[in-house]
Amino acid sequence: MSKPSPVGTVMIAAARAAGRSLARDFGEVENLQVSKKGPADFVSNADHRAEEIIYSSLAKARPGYGFVMEERGIVEGTDKSNKFIVDPLDGTLNFLHGQPHYSVSIALEREGKLLTGVVYDVAKNEIFWAETGRGAWLENRKLRVAARSRLNEAVIATGTPWHGKSEEMHVNFAREMLAMTPACAGIRRYGSAALDLAYVAAGRFDGFWERGLKPWDIAAGIVLVREAGGTVAEIDGGDMMQSGSVLAANEELHPLIEKQLRHAAAFTRKAD
Repeated sequence: MSKPSPVGTVMIAAARAAGRSLARDFGEVENLQVSKKGPADFVSNADHRAEEIIYSSLAKARPGYGFVMEERGIVEGTDKSNKFIVDPLDGTLNFLHGQPHYSVSIALEREGKLLTGVVYDVAKNEIFWAETGRGAWLENRKLRVAARSRLNEAVIATGTPWHGKSEEMHVNFAREMLAMTPACAGIRRYGSAALDLAYVAAGRFDGFWERGLKPWDIAAGIVLVREAGGTVAEIDGGDMMQSGSVLAANEELHPLIEKQLRHAAAFTRKAD
């Protein structure tokens, strides 16, 4: 059994501490569902509390490291080689509606390369972690991507463009769904990209694709999938940390899913 490095251990501890805070707040959110005002302000505060816990913990343990955080933004560190990429609450909409599927996501980037990833499934109390060269793990159980090689037997996860995204994004996603739905065994939309990628690493999903994500949504999950033996890349061949468009699967399914998405893209160009 592999053990996390010292910095990996610190990241796991920070994710658990933030998760405990979120779990306490989640109980209150369920009670607030029946109020006319709703829990939106409360959830925003819960998000900030979780991020502050992570920031304080990691800054104390690794002074000088930089941060890229969903709420706080970019925090420049004196150590220009290392930065943490943090999403304190991935699956905010689920959390807001009292649905117990949300996560804490923390990644470490060193000299421009993703080195360590931690995703904490708070409701299930599951810690997914991975480090380059050490493999991917669920607690102390080594992870491996699913071995399915036929797309028609595969369950694929995705994320829909949310309210406020452009009409073009919604139309393009509908075309991708039209291409993917008849080709695979089923499609799931759970609402936390970090957990979707962790579940690909664990073999619970056979693949995942989504566009327009942020670095903190995907950084930790990228490390998990890679270390579990999967393939993760930008859908159109670019830089996924810049575009936020990611496709993850095992090496057999990855090109098959990519082919279906390219069919959707070709249909989009023809329609235009």
